[in-house]
Amino acid sequence: MHNASAHSMTQRSRGFFLRLFALTRKEVRQLLRDKSNLGVGLLLPVVLMLIFGYGLSLDVKNAPVAVVLEDSSSTAMEAVAGLSLSPYFSPQIVRSIQEAQTLMLAREVDAIVTIPSNYSSALADGDAQIQLIVHGAEASRASIILNYASAALMQQGVRSADRLGQNVGAGIGMVNVESRLWFNESNTSTWYLVPGLIVLIITLVGAFLTALVMAREWERGTFEALFVSPVKPVEILIAKIIPYFCVGIIGLAMCLVAARVLFAVPMVGSMPVLLFASVLYLLVALGIGLLISSLTRNQFLASQVSLIVSLLPVLMLSGFLFDLRNVPLVVNIIGHLFPATHYMILVKTLMLAGNVWPQIILECSILFAYMIVFIGLARLVTQKRLD
Repeated sequence: MHNASAHSMTQRSRGFFLRLFALTRKEVRQLLRDKSNLGVGLLLPVVLMLIFGYGLSLDVKNAPVAVVLEDSSSTAMEAVAGLSLSPYFSPQIVRSIQEAQTLMLAREVDAIVTIPSNYSSALADGDAQIQLIVHGAEASRASIILNYASAALMQQGVRSADRLGQNVGAGIGMVNVESRLWFNESNTSTWYLVPGLIVLIITLVGAFLTALVMAREWERGTFEALFVSPVKPVEILIAKIIPYFCVGIIGLAMCLVAARVLFAVPMVGSMPVLLFASVLYLLVALGIGLLISSLTRNQFLASQVSLIVSLLPVLMLSGFLFDLRNVPLVVNIIGHLFPATHYMILVKTLMLAGNVWPQIILECSILFAYMIVFIGLARLVTQKRLD
């Protein structure tokens, strides 16, 4: 009796894997046959990585600055040199404040620096003043320019005052400041954007592309043909997941290689932990895509729903471009309802900060729960459509 039961279980397992292999082979052939989907899954990640890595930057470099030089002394020229030697500014000397204002209104310069006619004598007396006007239309850029320009002018004022034998220069004391930037030593926004781009690409392949392709199969009747066959719903879902899981892993590998080779983004934490977290999130994204396709059964509707519930939250509410600590509490709470936010925290923590285990355990646990929920719902909805 026991041998018969074991033999029956072996036969069922063998039948399961045979059917799963056949279904997976069919899905892989269909994926390879559709060049457009393969291009979205493999070519688009490369294009996005190059565009975001090289084309998009939150840094300020070579900002044009108009300098109204009313004092022609060497001391005043040293103040201008403080801007010229900085990679953040590209100063140009103008003849009057009116000319500088005209350039500012035309958005040809981002700031105006006015060095008064009594700058040299005032610096010798320890009471020099420099006027700095910054165009404030773009608040974040204006804040960066204001801070960088103020620091450059004050540091140069300190050097000039020290050369003149004074204890005070440009209105500040003789203080040496040693600064250090944690978790982004190169002070570049690329280190901030590239980890977020990994989240975007996995979401694109896992949720958006999967939902679109699956919905198209509903429209063409491919699923109905499978439903009348002996295969089970769980076998259909696994077979659908495997090819796009592989495409997502390939996209992840390309992103990690590009992050290290092209943009020199560090990997401070554990690579196996990052891969484990990425697998969890990829399964979450695949579950979302399968669920959307099963609920909509329409390509256009599936694309709209997946755009709203997956891609837009990655861009706007996950911390990719905007720090969630700077948004209202309600928006912060909504952002943390999306799985992408938790994966974003994991990627940035592991790549830039290291193995912060309490954070890693918490976010991985949340992603695991999301994976169970979405894949379970996808299987439940598919089962209901079979009845």
